[in-house]
Amino acid sequence: MNLDNANIARHLPLMAAQQPHVAALKVPRGRTRTGDIDYLVLSFAELADEVAAWRVELAARGVRRGDRVLVMVRQGLPLIAAAFALFELAAVPVVIDPGMGLKNFLACVARSRPRVLLGIPLARIISHVCRKAFRTVEVRVPASGSATARQSERRAPDPTGSEIAISASDDLAAVLFTSGSTGSPKGVCYTHGMFDAQVEIIRSTYDIRPGEIDLPMLAIFALFNPALGMTTIVPEIDPSRPSQVDPAKIIQAICQENVTSSFGSPMLWRKIAVHCHEHHITLPTMKRVLCAGAPVPPDLWELMEPVLSEGRLHSPYGSTEALPVSTISSAEVIAGTAIATQHGAGTCVGRVLPANEVKIIAIIDRPVAMLADVRTMPQGGIGEIIVRGPTVTREYDALPEATAAAKICDASGGIWHRMGDLGYFDEAGRLWFCGRKAERVETTTSPLYTEQIEPLFVTHAEVCRAALIGVGEHGRQRPAIVIEPVAKDAILTSEGCRRLARELRLVARQFPHTAHIKLFYFHPRFPVDVRHNAKIHRLVLSRWAATAVGYESDPKR
Repeated sequence: MNLDNANIARHLPLMAAQQPHVAALKVPRGRTRTGDIDYLVLSFAELADEVAAWRVELAARGVRRGDRVLVMVRQGLPLIAAAFALFELAAVPVVIDPGMGLKNFLACVARSRPRVLLGIPLARIISHVCRKAFRTVEVRVPASGSATARQSERRAPDPTGSEIAISASDDLAAVLFTSGSTGSPKGVCYTHGMFDAQVEIIRSTYDIRPGEIDLPMLAIFALFNPALGMTTIVPEIDPSRPSQVDPAKIIQAICQENVTSSFGSPMLWRKIAVHCHEHHITLPTMKRVLCAGAPVPPDLWELMEPVLSEGRLHSPYGSTEALPVSTISSAEVIAGTAIATQHGAGTCVGRVLPANEVKIIAIIDRPVAMLADVRTMPQGGIGEIIVRGPTVTREYDALPEATAAAKICDASGGIWHRMGDLGYFDEAGRLWFCGRKAERVETTTSPLYTEQIEPLFVTHAEVCRAALIGVGEHGRQRPAIVIEPVAKDAILTSEGCRRLARELRLVARQFPHTAHIKLFYFHPRFPVDVRHNAKIHRLVLSRWAATAVGYESDPKR
């Protein structure tokens, strides 16, 4: 193997050589007679053979170096094997979330210009029905609709023993899409070097070691595990409907397979934690849970403490364009930052990781070309978060205007990514998240930030979620709070809404920065992102509120 090769796929044969008989992947395929989960199990050596068989099949069907390949296969074995086979060929997998809606999905397909479609039968049908979006597709490679179908059972590994294609660290490796929580989803261009840097940062930050067992509840995170030497347990979860997960099935997998690590959104881990509390379950094999995709609410940190009897909850901060940027653990949150969050400080996202550099700049709603053209905020000053580091992507795919709006160059040629988030550094050097820049509310007196407002109202026992929105013209907006109640019966009548509005007004009056909030709306089910089922679409709620009934409590006070 070429030691100068930066191709991310090189990690799999290295792990296959180091631990050939260790399980690399377990894919659920039913239940045994005793009720245990029945898994298809592949060792690292078998997974490497499976990837080789995929590589031979893809090459035989005409997949070439540099081809963009739209990957529409099942999570688990097909996704991991296909992705690594494409990496080995130096082709570029294009991975789009299945639940973003057909309109957004087709727009992403058209913009990414794939030459090849690797898809299950339904995907290939869609490609023929929606010809315009798939007009660049020249090759259609069939994939089984089964999550456990193996290429290596139908085709022998490559007899020539072809080596992994040589790739430079700045060669394009994949196009992954953002969730589109505050706009349209965008393709993010990942290089092999960025993937390498992510693997190393994740490994060192969370002390991950070969032989550990991971249950990733976001399918794309499973791609890191072969490089980390971790066994991947594929969860029983529909990636297009994560909110419908059965927590009992996740808990069964954790306990049966002695899972040590997992990634999931706050919504998923709340469901799991509540189930554990209700049934007096602990998860002693778990060393760490990484919880991200949206701010982790203060009460979830508390809920998870007894569940992770031998482990710890961590929240990495970042985005598809830059991940991870910083991290914080339960020990620090419970020791003090949770209380500050409930009093309007925002959400602490911890200390910036050593590989990264973060600045807070004055809020600007336009593109900025050079770092010299921005003003850096002092400690404690709220502004836009920008980051530079080895995992920071340089551009969006085929979106030059979006790239210009999100990237800043410095004098050394480095690229800073504008996170689109607002925050500040405290006196201890920790980074605090105050909300999305696009979702701030600009009143005539001062701006208001979602993460400094919403946690105050979520402390009310009848509130499931709260969203800060602005009513009226930007710059002269009136702040309002939209509430999703725990029990939908509470807002079925105007009397129920008025009662709850009066109680929430009492909450608002307890804090100087919310004392002037008097207008409340009630929504039975918030619109949220599909990927994490946790990011609130506040701009959608703002448009909804324009024609909805609001409840104003004691307007003269």
